[in-house]
Amino acid sequence: MDQQFGDVHISDAGDFVALAEIQRGPNNFFDQDLIGNLADAFEALDENPSCRVIVLAAEGKHFCAGANFGSREGQEERGQRTAEDGNPLYREAVRLFRNKKIVIAAVQGAAVGGGFGLAVMPDFRVACPEARFTANFVKLGFTPGFGLTHTLPRLIGERAATDLFYTGKRIGGEEAHALGIVDRLVPQAEVRQAAISYAKEIAENAPLALISLRKQIRGNIADEVQKATDIEGFEQWHLQRTSDHKEGVKAVAERRPGNFTGS
Repeated sequence: MDQQFGDVHISDAGDFVALAEIQRGPNNFFDQDLIGNLADAFEALDENPSCRVIVLAAEGKHFCAGANFGSREGQEERGQRTAEDGNPLYREAVRLFRNKKIVIAAVQGAAVGGGFGLAVMPDFRVACPEARFTANFVKLGFTPGFGLTHTLPRLIGERAATDLFYTGKRIGGEEAHALGIVDRLVPQAEVRQAAISYAKEIAENAPLALISLRKQIRGNIADEVQKATDIEGFEQWHLQRTSDHKEGVKAVAERRPGNFTGS
């Protein structure tokens, strides 16, 4: 179980657990290619009987510090496609939600914007007090993506999710644990091994029963995420062409509040 899918490396963590590591450290910015590679890796693991549970981890300082706007996908966001075309990155993201096997995220640092969406995609999250979670889209002058408008309210309730959406605030691992975003909180140096140990607790059980139970619990989540990303992508396409979005990007880079004008 040693395979490379672009910047995603798959290895055997033992006892029917696979480790999927994003290798774009230290920040692990994502783009269409990375999410597509993750989806390819998850589909391969779905067909691998030696894998019952997947641990999703990332090398470096952060789990995923957001989108790489200089990538092919980022350029398309800036004018190479129409609103009706849809966002190809989100089509790859929906593929992640269609995987069959249980996924546990090991979050050792920041999960920002779409990176937060990637952290919410798995069934569980193991993190540390130093972890950071933010859906800071409104500070950038646009709205959430990666299916967060469906997945985060489903995880922690509508009020708590909309509070994070409307304020764009950043929360640490302890607050994320209290809200129910994080399932297990451990020291930073132990995050990955704790996620693997958690996965092994699950993987010792009957594999067909695990797949069946997960399907029952998650239901039609992939279809719901597709509906959500269809709307998210349309709204983002329009808002990314506003003056407020340009100001938001500049303000976040300069670590100051945005001077928004509603245009």
